[in-house]
Amino acid sequence: MSENQKIDYATLKKGGFMRQKQKNHFSLRLGVVGGTVTAEQLAAVIETAKTYGRGYVHLTSRQGIEIPYIQAKDVAAVKETLAKGGVQPGVCGPRVRTVTACQGSEVCPNGCIDAQAIARELSERYFGRELPHKFKFGVTGCPNNCLKAEENDVGVKGGLRVRWRRESCIRCGVCVKACRRGALKLDADAIVLDEAKCNFCGRCVFACPVDAWDTTPGYIVSFAGTFGNRIATGEPVVPFIDDHDALLRVCDAAISFFAENAKPGERFRATLDRVGNEKFREAIKEAANG
Repeated sequence: MSENQKIDYATLKKGGFMRQKQKNHFSLRLGVVGGTVTAEQLAAVIETAKTYGRGYVHLTSRQGIEIPYIQAKDVAAVKETLAKGGVQPGVCGPRVRTVTACQGSEVCPNGCIDAQAIARELSERYFGRELPHKFKFGVTGCPNNCLKAEENDVGVKGGLRVRWRRESCIRCGVCVKACRRGALKLDADAIVLDEAKCNFCGRCVFACPVDAWDTTPGYIVSFAGTFGNRIATGEPVVPFIDDHDALLRVCDAAISFFAENAKPGERFRATLDRVGNEKFREAIKEAANG
């Protein structure tokens, strides 16, 4: 882009170039999924920041990377330099944003699901989709909730549904002590689970010295959270989803409901407040049940 060309701000914003206070300067938001960046990608980001920015980057609150002080005339060169390292620009405006995630079960001892794999799948399925307003996904690997799933339009939290295996248990009581919810008790010759108190954290399973629990991994999905000018906590519709395809169906249903019912410039929570939750809850339950 030459100095004399008219700047198409809308197109640049769609491609992650956000206007700065300084004339003809942009802060470029990069496409980062789940907060994971390879060494090769980092090298390209460093080169770009040194060559076309001011030698530094900004790490955003949603695990993103932004390179400030990109000049309008350098946009094409910046894209080319980043592409060589496998880095793509992110998006801004009314569309599905970067999917955030913790490290999940591949790294974290508390992880119940592979949060990074889910984040990549959701990103491939939805990232950049045009909608009435921005839409955010977040994936956290367990009920410790490091990623704060309920702050997102759709938050996915990993969990384990557990079933005690009598024949393997030595009645040591370690699982009862490990449970922070008071959902377990050692009653005579059995471990008794109060399912109403269980939050699917899996601490009983991880603590057990003899592998006396069967587990079913799954997802606690919350909807319509926001954390900006208006703060609202996302809420689940179905307590626990133990089928991967069902997870994708409820995500599809949520984003479709928003696309079909939201007014331009209206966040998901505001849409549900205006339209009513009951219609939405019916759509999610139907999707969960296939």
